[in-house]
Amino acid sequence: MRSTILAKLRMPDGTINPWVIAVTVTLATFMEVLDTSIANVALPHIAGNLSAGADESTWVLTSYLVSNAIVLPLSGWFSGLLGRKRYYMTCVAIFTVSSFLCGLAPSLGVLVLFRILQGVGGGGLQPSEQAILNDTFSLEKRGMAFAVYGLAVVVAPTIGPWLGGWITDNFSWRWIFYINVPVGIISLLLTSFLVSDPPHMKRANLKAGFRIDYIGIGLISLGLGSMQIILDKGQRDDWLSSDFIRVFFALMLFGLIAGIIWEFRQKEPVVDLRMLKDRNFAISTVAMFFLGFVLYSTTVLIPQLLQELLGYTAQLAGMALSPGGAVIMCMMPIVGILVSRVDTRILIVFGCLVCSSALFVMSGWNLGLDYRHAVMARMFQSFGLAFLFIPINVAAFAYVPKEKTNMGTGIINLARNIGASVGIATVTTMLDRRAQFHQQRLTERVTDFSAAYHNMLNGTQTRLVAAGSTMTHAGAQAHAMIYGTIQRQAAMLAFLDNFKMLGVVFLAVLPILALMKKPRMRGGVPVH
Repeated sequence: MRSTILAKLRMPDGTINPWVIAVTVTLATFMEVLDTSIANVALPHIAGNLSAGADESTWVLTSYLVSNAIVLPLSGWFSGLLGRKRYYMTCVAIFTVSSFLCGLAPSLGVLVLFRILQGVGGGGLQPSEQAILNDTFSLEKRGMAFAVYGLAVVVAPTIGPWLGGWITDNFSWRWIFYINVPVGIISLLLTSFLVSDPPHMKRANLKAGFRIDYIGIGLISLGLGSMQIILDKGQRDDWLSSDFIRVFFALMLFGLIAGIIWEFRQKEPVVDLRMLKDRNFAISTVAMFFLGFVLYSTTVLIPQLLQELLGYTAQLAGMALSPGGAVIMCMMPIVGILVSRVDTRILIVFGCLVCSSALFVMSGWNLGLDYRHAVMARMFQSFGLAFLFIPINVAAFAYVPKEKTNMGTGIINLARNIGASVGIATVTTMLDRRAQFHQQRLTERVTDFSAAYHNMLNGTQTRLVAAGSTMTHAGAQAHAMIYGTIQRQAAMLAFLDNFKMLGVVFLAVLPILALMKKPRMRGGVPVH
């Protein structure tokens, strides 16, 4: 039975069809990225069901992000130690089992523990898949392969809020974890049958003198873990005014600085930072950081604006993002073809300009925004995003030796994830600070000397009295309504400031791209 199925999936030269491998390894990655965005929506339901406070419940997200951030840059080293196929299957198994245990969690503490374990498994999936695709496809066909990978990494966050809202509204928050189990089992079975390590990849041999760099692992884990805690908890604890944040800031500086110095001095580093000497890889890593910064920031901002200021439900706000996901799904294969025919730098610049234009359109929104315009603007932005992910990845690995692929995928995926965390922390902080600023400016004109203010106050009070309110209550209600209007307008202006800032970020990336070398292909091999 097994041999018959494998025979149908083989190419004429006897190898497994690469597209079958691409779909196989994308399953688990899509599951992992989707689970991250679903958990954000389900957080209030989790807090209520487990009798936890709003502040305590955020550890459900933080715990996962911390362990995920620590594992990402180490995934290449683990692949070399265990073998890539074995490591990938181990990650899928850990993620699947811990997902099931998260669904069974009887308390918040237990759930956080299993989320840490889930992050350990999830952290190795994206870099491993990207490394497998790099080795399975030639450079000229790699664009189409990354199109499949891009569907998991870029589309999943856009449909996650809608799917999370639907599951939690119609079933239970526990099902956002249970749905991972069958997908994980299928992924494990297919991977065991179809995926194999490439001939050039050699596993580390402990008996031959290979040493495990415990100090490097410890320093990097300390630095990245502390950074993730700061980014996730900083705004809530008012950043460096909090002793809690100051302690982790000191730990972050020590861990990262000492870790970088230590790794540069090691012959077999757990994270090979020397790869950043490759100009294309270094610039692509920076570009991927900003892609994560803007993609995840807008994925948070748009539903939040629709829910808080326009009264949308979580499910409807999530649906406003879904058509954007459909645009990316349609454009990814097209961009995958274009990558082998058009200079990747041109595609990246075009994508940045489109995304920046879409964000400047969003910065012109107001409280009269309707559903159609929100969806169209997101679709416009998604059209630009489709021209970024694939070309950046192709350019990044055009000149990277095959034996360095595992290490490189861990670094570039870490850059995207850190960019996402920094972006979300930045826009969350800006929302609060800019809303306070705009509210202060708006209230400057709400004084006893303002004729417009008195006209609005008297008109509102008159309508309330006509509706049956007493004169005393109508006066208090009119003041409250005017203050509520000021708050909504101030919050809206804060959202617009964020969209404008994100648009500028994309424009700021353009000069850096000029330093990138064009991947030149001859028979699928980059020519130096």
